[in-house]
Amino acid sequence: MIRLQKFLAEAGVASRRAGERLITEGRVAVNGKVVTELGTKVDPLHSQVTVDGKPVRVRRKLYVALHKPAGCVCSRNDELGRPTVYALLPKEWASLHSVGRLDYTTEGLLFLTNDGQFSLHLTHPRYEVHKKYVATVEGRVEPPMLELFRRGIVDKGERLKAEQARLMSSSNKRSVVELDLAEGKNREVRRLFESQGMSVKRLVRTQIGRIKLGELPPGKWRTLTEPEIKSLMC
Repeated sequence: MIRLQKFLAEAGVASRRAGERLITEGRVAVNGKVVTELGTKVDPLHSQVTVDGKPVRVRRKLYVALHKPAGCVCSRNDELGRPTVYALLPKEWASLHSVGRLDYTTEGLLFLTNDGQFSLHLTHPRYEVHKKYVATVEGRVEPPMLELFRRGIVDKGERLKAEQARLMSSSNKRSVVELDLAEGKNREVRRLFESQGMSVKRLVRTQIGRIKLGELPPGKWRTLTEPEIKSLMC
């Protein structure tokens, strides 16, 4: 059983606050009876809910994993006219939104959903859902730099920190580093390297929680399985 205003919000009828107004105005009925009490609870699967006499059905919740390619943005509309990730999805999935963002040049794993609680759990710092990135950097990265990243640095008044940092390869021309982040602040990986005078030439997010990018090709998507969803929410 869930609160009626939450049911209305999940069905896409109105925000919770707007749903509360619909209820107090006497415009919502449950099983044929008008309800005006905000504490009313309904069974999403069996209760018959109407607003202004029209039936309300809960939208099916969708959880999508997309391999975001470089050269597109995560916003629905871009003022510069750049391609968006939403062009890669079926048109009937217009209600989906990205869970966090990857910048224009960053590639890799991106979730999209219409479940607000799922989004909150994956993006709020208190839940510490870890995300892994592989950065290709111009020049040689030495182990002391990675130790500095693990201890944390302050950039523009904000603390940046990698939970883990592993050197995958290194040469005078380029280095490849895997980083594990708990918070994922804006451009955190790039800012870590920029603080040391180094430039990230390619950045790929390879994992969120226990879910890996794997062999999913750039620009392609798949739906998350029930066990995968549960693993992200635990």
